[in-house]
Amino acid sequence: MNQPQDRIEGTPLIKPSTTDHPLYEQVVEACRTVFDPEIPVNIYDLGLIYTIEISAENDVEILMSLTAPGCPVAGEMPGWVADAIEPLAGVKSVNVGMTFEPPWGMEMMSDEARLELGFM
Repeated sequence: MNQPQDRIEGTPLIKPSTTDHPLYEQVVEACRTVFDPEIPVNIYDLGLIYTIEISAENDVEILMSLTAPGCPVAGEMPGWVADAIEPLAGVKSVNVGMTFEPPWGMEMMSDEARLELGFM
């Protein structure tokens, strides 16, 4: 018998992005223009963008994290992300949410970020 906790265990920790939306790649590239001021790598390749959700009406929802909850730009970074995405042609609205679940870890970085930071 399938019990509720069995289904919870199969739920991904990070909600999948809508990678099949026509605006997805442009949104990713816009996220790549935002840098963590303490680390010389963009926030997308750092793995700080957890989910990019784009509705059929082109409303963009971003769920992101920070390298640490006490990050000095915690209050500013969501605005930087929204400012990078809002000018894209076709984007209706942008909402950037912050989470620390799951906590960010170095394993979330892309190979490019690891190489840039000397971890490869």
